[in-house]
Amino acid sequence: MIKVLIADDHKMFVDGIESILANEEEIDVVDKCYDGLAIFKKLDEYDIDVLLLDINLPGMSGLEVCEKLTATHPTVHILALTMHNTESFVTEILKNGAMGYILKNTGKAELVKAIKTVSKGQSYFSEEVTQTIMKSLVAQRPRGSKYPESAPIISRREREVLALIVREYTTPEIAEELHIGLKTVESHRRSLLTKLNVRNSAGLVRVAFEHDLIKA
Repeated sequence: MIKVLIADDHKMFVDGIESILANEEEIDVVDKCYDGLAIFKKLDEYDIDVLLLDINLPGMSGLEVCEKLTATHPTVHILALTMHNTESFVTEILKNGAMGYILKNTGKAELVKAIKTVSKGQSYFSEEVTQTIMKSLVAQRPRGSKYPESAPIISRREREVLALIVREYTTPEIAEELHIGLKTVESHRRSLLTKLNVRNSAGLVRVAFEHDLIKA
């Protein structure tokens, strides 16, 4: 059972999300809170797997919560659920440790998929957010510059796995697509994390675009 805490200052929205997830057998909304400071009190009461986090929270912003939570509660996976799809919001909260980022206009199926994916320590971005990340990375490159000479060297199979991670495939989906075992996928993922010197799938996505390791 995936234990979820919802943090958003709009009570009607929180109640709506709780209602949507109520019939999901694998997801349990253990509690909800309406300001940033309350999140840490709830974490003292419950063992949380996934925090659904809005960015604009009173008391302590979602960005501040994310940064502190990554240091104090590293086992809690953060899924940003917000109405903002601007470069500054997306890049900052991902830098601060969020595993996923989806928009509030998402449907039930994608919300459930995002929660399940993030709970496994994998990244999940809605399609619109992925495009924002890509545009941001392209814009950061100096005009006329080439990709860094120190681009990591990865194998053909690792490149294939990385491309599917960027496309938000889960481990079972990657295994099915490439006709390999789950343990093999996890082995490639661990190798990529080591070679690219990142902590999670969000980092893999970032480095993949920074070094042109896949074709977008």
